[in-house]
Amino acid sequence: MRRTSITLAALAWLGACGGEAPPPPPAEEAPPAMTRADSLALALAAFDSTVYDTLQWASEDAAVERGGLVYRVSCMACHGEGGAGGRGFIVEGDTLRPPSFTSAGWALANDPVGLRRRIFSGAILGMPYWGLVGMTEKDVDAVARYITGALR
Repeated sequence: MRRTSITLAALAWLGACGGEAPPPPPAEEAPPAMTRADSLALALAAFDSTVYDTLQWASEDAAVERGGLVYRVSCMACHGEGGAGGRGFIVEGDTLRPPSFTSAGWALANDPVGLRRRIFSGAILGMPYWGLVGMTEKDVDAVARYITGALR
C-alpha cells in the first residue's frame, strides 16, 4: 500500500511538471580565487615567533644538519648551493634575484625573528610561504640556523 502511494505521488508530481525533470538547483558562485597577497597575509597572521623559543634540539649541530637538508631540498634552487643568491628568475615579467646570505649587507643576517618570519611567510613576489606549505616550524628554525651559521 505504501509503495503504491509513493508511486502515485511521484506520477502526480511528474504530471504537474509536464513530465519533465525538475530544474537543477541554482549554481553556487565559486569563491574568489586566493591571490598571492591573500596567502602572504594568511602566513603573516599564522606566524608566531614565540614557537621558536620552545623548540628543542639534541644539539646545535643536529639543528644545522637538519637545516642543511631542508636548504638543499627547498632553498638551494633559488639561493644557490653556497647561499650566494643572484640567480635570475622571471616571475610576472620581473626578474627576481634572491639575496645572497653571504653578503655583508644582507638585511636579515642579524635578525633571527625576521629571517624565520620571511622563511615562514614568504614574500609577495617569488619567495614561497613555506610555513603554510612544505615546512614545519622545526624545519623553519633549522634552515634559519643553517643559513646564519653554516652559510655565513
